[in-house]
Amino acid sequence: MATGVLELAIVVLVAAVLGILARVLRQPIILAYLAAGILIAYFDFFNLADKETFRIFSDLGIMFLLFLVGLELNYSSLLISGKAAVLVGLGQTVFTFFIGLLIAVQLGFGYLPAAYIAIALTFSSTIIVVKLLSDKKDLSSLYGRISIGSLLIQDFVAILLLIILSGIETGGGVVASTIIFAVLKGALIFAVVFWLSRRFFPWLFNKIARSEELLFIVSLAWVFLFAAAISKVGLSIEIAGFLAGLALANSSENFQIASRVRPLRDFFILIFFVILGSSIVFTSFEGLALPIIVLSLFVLVGNPLIVLIIMGLMGYRKRTSFLSGVTVAQISEFSLIIVALGLKIGHIEENVVALVTAVGVITITLSTYLILHAEKIFKVISKPLSVFERRNAKEEGIEKKFEKMIVLAGAGRTGRSIAQNLPKDKLLIVDFDPEAMASLKRHGFNVLLGDITDPEIIEKANLKQATLLISTSPDFENSIILLEEMKKMPRRPKTIVRARTEKEAEVLYDAGADYVLLPHFTAGQYLGKTIAIDPEMKMLDQLRERDRALIEKVGHEV
Repeated sequence: MATGVLELAIVVLVAAVLGILARVLRQPIILAYLAAGILIAYFDFFNLADKETFRIFSDLGIMFLLFLVGLELNYSSLLISGKAAVLVGLGQTVFTFFIGLLIAVQLGFGYLPAAYIAIALTFSSTIIVVKLLSDKKDLSSLYGRISIGSLLIQDFVAILLLIILSGIETGGGVVASTIIFAVLKGALIFAVVFWLSRRFFPWLFNKIARSEELLFIVSLAWVFLFAAAISKVGLSIEIAGFLAGLALANSSENFQIASRVRPLRDFFILIFFVILGSSIVFTSFEGLALPIIVLSLFVLVGNPLIVLIIMGLMGYRKRTSFLSGVTVAQISEFSLIIVALGLKIGHIEENVVALVTAVGVITITLSTYLILHAEKIFKVISKPLSVFERRNAKEEGIEKKFEKMIVLAGAGRTGRSIAQNLPKDKLLIVDFDPEAMASLKRHGFNVLLGDITDPEIIEKANLKQATLLISTSPDFENSIILLEEMKKMPRRPKTIVRARTEKEAEVLYDAGADYVLLPHFTAGQYLGKTIAIDPEMKMLDQLRERDRALIEKVGHEV
């Protein structure tokens, strides 16, 4: 046990030091974790891949990551982006496979090894993308929902392939009954999860909601029990984590559960990335330089282009298509698993595994920068990307130009509270969450789906004619970008933005904000003035009834 604790301490210490360095250099934290694995393996502290405890921790990281993805979705949001996710996921899978197969054959690989390489290039990493979009707070955006949905479609295809290859490994061969049984099994499990999410879990969590500790323990018990059950029927822990989270997504306590589980995810997923980084040190890449370069470029450039074309034909705007496209610019952990199984069966040799591993590390590293800086890249190449956009883009609300006096950017809790006190006929609400926009539209609000920092959305919102712009997003960089866009206008509206800290508020004021909303300041000032006006606090009953009515009203519009 002491040895295991020491090894874990080394992993966490190296990752923490490199994480601090990455933070100082403004680099993605994922790269620090990958570098930690490379350093540990290179200096031969110990072999992470041979430690069963680290493997379990890695699997738990994947499980909790996908659990949170499922928890933050619900069936309504899946229906909103479901068709697009299926078409993008399947379309990109098919086109990438055939183009990748052709490239691999031209590079001198036989048809069977080339097929394995093409399959490996086909799948993108749900784990990487979810982590990065979560860091960017973009999981609820339209492109975020489409991206995650399409990646989950890919994961289902990958799992089906793993089931087939496992059948070959055990001598079962590829038979139609194996595939049919896998599909029926998945449909049955999803039906059970759907029933539990509608009938059982809302009732259960309403009973225990007052105890945060019990809520946390029961949630963990559910995800571990479900993962154990799913593994017994031959499905992966990734799918188990996602479905376990999806089962709880409709409970009113899903945000509380997510806030308690998130630190567990962050710790265990660290181990996954460290192991992935360590794997590259033990691999020989002799004679593979050209294939590695060519196939890495195909994944980094070709996959996003395929998604751009598919989504452009479906009528999506170039910005949504581009942001979705860059999320598939890396290969998946499933790719490594599939080629490892192909090596075990005897279909491929070690050079193919080495090739896929190298492409994986390169594309994961570079795509991290692509995803995190996608907005800036888009602004640079926006005009050439117009070729991928149809003239009449179909995204809801984009086709018309608004003329409202007040533009409210952000449909979260703060935004909805503000909206309740403003006249609907003079208000336009802008947000990139399609579910929130659909709900507000049903309640009579004027809505525009998109990101307020997008120049095209600024034009459609007609901000130069507005008198007031309120942004409730706590994202500091987005607020700075928005204020820079406002400075470009000959006539700009009064602008209110939100900050997390006093230091951020000072910078935003210097950047041109007319007022910076600090929720704790505003609440403190409001209560202080109330006490000063009415020292005996006779107004408390009136304030309580007003706030409870507002809470109920806002809750009905979610």
